[in-house]
Amino acid sequence: MKRTRWQAHTKQRQEQGLTKDDSAKERILLAAEELFAESGFDATPTSRIAERAGVPKGLVHYYFRRKPDLLSALVVRLPEAQIEPSEVVVPGDIAGSLRKLVAELDRRLDASRMLSHLLWREADTHRDVRDALHQRFDSLVRQVRSVIVAATGGRLERADVDSASGLLARAVSYRHSVARHSDDDPPGELERELDFIAAALTRP
Repeated sequence: MKRTRWQAHTKQRQEQGLTKDDSAKERILLAAEELFAESGFDATPTSRIAERAGVPKGLVHYYFRRKPDLLSALVVRLPEAQIEPSEVVVPGDIAGSLRKLVAELDRRLDASRMLSHLLWREADTHRDVRDALHQRFDSLVRQVRSVIVAATGGRLERADVDSASGLLARAVSYRHSVARHSDDDPPGELERELDFIAAALTRP
């Protein structure tokens, strides 16, 4: 990860209100996020986190007894993924409703692309992170299902809705798991998939 990119990322976080005057715990979390992304979790000692955060090493262990506790805390920092169906549903338009849902999920991801990618990368070796991301995936499936049901008035077969919800949730989760910067997603990403799902659900 190039340092210049992380400088831009840090500036973005500062523009969101995370300045040098924030609490020591906040500085520790921001430093951990940056360093884990730069060097990986296992290769980052807590001493480097303390140095980057500008705090004594003992303070890192005061807030986070074990280094994996930092990862668990970073999961909590992911943007809230729950979206009310009323915010995105276009009655009678499945594709339009799902398109608005995906756009809103992507908008929230934009505030934490590096963090999202970091956590998905570390999920392979850290069960707490993996479990937390699985819970977010299950929540995403329920969101997609609720949007489809609301857009169609609940007139579709439950099995079809469940299949469509799982497929779209997996597609969105995959994109978010590999997200690094805005250039990763070409224009119109998922457009064909959304149209295909809508057509499959509404076919005679």
